[in-house]
Amino acid sequence: HEWKKLIMVHHWPMTVCNEVANNCEHPPDYWTIHGLWPDKSGECNRSWPFNPDEIKGLLPDMRLYWPDVLHSSPNHSVHFWRHEWEKHGTCAAQLDALNSQRKYFGKTLDLYKELALNSTLQKLGIKPSISYYQISDIKHALVGVYGVVPKVQCLPPKSGEKVQTLGQIELCLTRDLQLQDCPEPGEPICEDGPVFYPPPKETNH
Repeated sequence: HEWKKLIMVHHWPMTVCNEVANNCEHPPDYWTIHGLWPDKSGECNRSWPFNPDEIKGLLPDMRLYWPDVLHSSPNHSVHFWRHEWEKHGTCAAQLDALNSQRKYFGKTLDLYKELALNSTLQKLGIKPSISYYQISDIKHALVGVYGVVPKVQCLPPKSGEKVQTLGQIELCLTRDLQLQDCPEPGEPICEDGPVFYPPPKETNH
């Protein structure tokens, strides 16, 4: 499977928890990594198992920026990373820059820091709020910063909810890891119109 582009997927923990009706314990109040996905491929090498020892030096950053949002225990995060490696990393490894577990996870962390989606949104004044945003405003603001069209994914309104909820923001990269426009996807993306960017739930002390 020759793939053409990589998709850097960020997800918003509050929406991830809401989607599966999971009362996550202390989800991060910042965008975290879902994965770095080559398009149109998965599970390219079943004989290349995930080995946590290879990413030992990355663990502090992995736990911060690439946690399993739904489960706070470190063991669950290892399952999540294993899934991401086996499904996506083994395909990304076609590139020399990503051809080991250390390189794949390390480069994804580097891209997360370089793209700095959290601080970018804050600087644009797009912060979690009980007021709604317009999807077009979020997209245009991101295009203004990154110079490429992102893919913004939403969770459709559940019963009793008025509007869709902001879920994932994806930025697409060429095989030489340069930003490029994300093509119009087939998966559910956001409808034009208002969107809820949910603030972290108040914790009861």
